[in-house]
Amino acid sequence: MATAKTTKAKTVKKAAAPRAKKEKAAAAPLKAGEFTVYKMDGSTAGTVSLPENLFNAKWNADLVHQVVVGMQANARPTVANTKHRGEVRGGGKKPWKQKGTGRARHGSSRSPIWKGGGVTHGPRAERIFAVKINKKMRRTALLSVLSKKAKDGELIFVEKLSFDAPKTKDAKSMLSAIAKATGANALVTKSKNAGLIAFSESNDMAKKSFRNIGNVATEEVRNLNPVDLMTSRYLVIENPAKAFETLSNRIAH
Repeated sequence: MATAKTTKAKTVKKAAAPRAKKEKAAAAPLKAGEFTVYKMDGSTAGTVSLPENLFNAKWNADLVHQVVVGMQANARPTVANTKHRGEVRGGGKKPWKQKGTGRARHGSSRSPIWKGGGVTHGPRAERIFAVKINKKMRRTALLSVLSKKAKDGELIFVEKLSFDAPKTKDAKSMLSAIAKATGANALVTKSKNAGLIAFSESNDMAKKSFRNIGNVATEEVRNLNPVDLMTSRYLVIENPAKAFETLSNRIAH
C-alpha cells in the first residue's frame, strides 16, 4: 500500500517530466552552391546547383567599375549641339558703317558678343564619348557580378513565369509571393531598382505584365550585362536550367 508521501513524490516527478511533442521534421539544409527554386505562388519547386563556370568568379571591383563606366559612356547620346557664328541665321549685313557713328565697329550682328549670336566653345555633337571595352573584360565583369549576387543572397530562381494575358495584378501577386518566401522584401517595398527579372527566352506576356511596375525591370538572360545587374538589387532568373545553358554558351564565344 503506497503511502501519501510516496504518492506525492510520484506526482512531482510526473509533473517535472516534459511533455512529449511531435515536432515537424526540419527541412534539410541546402548544400553549398545550391539554391531553392520557387514557383510563382511562392511554393518550393526544387533546388538547383550553380555552375562553377558562372558563379565562382572573384569579386573585382575595379574591373566592374571600369566596364560599367565604359558601357554608360558608350550609351551616352551626343545631343547637345550649339551653333557658332557661321551657322547662326542672319547677320549678313553690317550693322552700321565702320566710322563716324561714335560706336564700336562691328561687322555682324551674329558675333558671339551679341544677343542671338553664335556660341563660343559650346558643346558640339561631333564629340565622341565611346570607350573601348575588351570582350574578355566585359565577360569577366559579368561573371564577377553574378558571383557577387550569389554570395550576397541576391539571386532568386523561379521555375517558370507564365501569364495567360498581360496583367499587372498577377505580376504584383507573384512578386509578393516570392518576396515573402525568400525574405526579399525589397522586391515589394523598394521604390526603385528593386529587382531585375531575367527571362530564359523571349516572353511577351510576362514582359508586358511587369512593365507597369516601376521598381523592377525585365530583360532576357542572353542580354544580361554588368550595368543592369549593378543597378538592380535582386536578380530573379526564370527557368534556371535553360538560363545557365544560355549564359554558358555566351561566355564560351
